[in-house]
This record gives sequence, C-alpha cells and structure tokens, in this order.
Amino acid sequence: MSLCGKMEAEIEMKAPADKVFEFYTCLAYQMSKSSPEMLQSVDLQEGQWGKKGSILCWNYLIDGKVEKIKMITEEIDYRNKSATYKTIEGDLLEFYKSFRFILQVTPREEGSLVHWSFEYEKLNANIPNPETTLPAVVHACKDIDAHLTQAKTQRSPQLQ
Repeated sequence: MSLCGKMEAEIEMKAPADKVFEFYTCLAYQMSKSSPEMLQSVDLQEGQWGKKGSILCWNYLIDGKVEKIKMITEEIDYRNKSATYKTIEGDLLEFYKSFRFILQVTPREEGSLVHWSFEYEKLNANIPNPETTLPAVVHACKDIDAHLTQAKTQRSPQLQ
C-alpha cells in the first residue's frame, strides 16, 4: 500500500479568474471575513503576500476543532494563475510526512474554475486520507466566491 496520495476538487466560481487568484495569493488575509466559519485567520509570517518564499500561517476549523498550519509559497505563476504551497509546520504534519496544496484558477466564459490538488505522504499505512480537509476547502471556496461576487475587495498592489 502506497503512503503517497493525491486528492483533487474542482469548484465552479462566478467571480472572474483574476479576482479569485488575487484573493487567494495576495489578499488571503481577508479570507476570515469571507468564510468565518471555516477560516479564522491567515497571517503573513515572512516575505510578501503573493510572492514565492513567503510564509503564511492559517488558523481554520475542521470538524469543529481549531487547527493551524504554516506553509511556504513554493511556486506562484501569475500568468497561468497557479500556486503551490508546502506545509512546513502544523497539525497536518502530525499525520503526514509532507503535504502540498496546489491551486490552479482557470478563466471561463463566465466566472472561473478553481482546481485544488492535495499531494501528501502519510507517516504510516494506518493514517487515513485527508477526507475532511478537501470538503472544508470546497466549502471555503464557495464562501469566497459569494464574497467576491457581492463585495468589493481591496486590490493588491501587485495586480494594479
């Protein structure tokens, strides 16, 4: 049995791809306003929002429990609207040797398509797949879409 796994989800968004990608990469600190029941805070620990090498600390709820994760932005591609985040500290690493979040936002005729991939390696064969993490991310995406299509968000200096 392989200890490595991958989970994926696609979420149709009404908000345009540029706005969605900007929100996830440069304005993530606003996420707690858009999905307060899932995301408590996103803080920049080091570097700059939306830049490779930046370190972000997330406080979120999974199954009613507050969890934390610290991630480094490994890759960010504004042209292709993709980003890769590697977990470097936090609750997920109690169960997984490695955990990456990969974001791809694709423009559509109306709105956009958000594709999340989780790539992970379990510490041992008894560890379950991250079954609760993916639905939480999908739920937060839907909240974020509602926020982006109903409210005006502050524009990032990188994208102005």
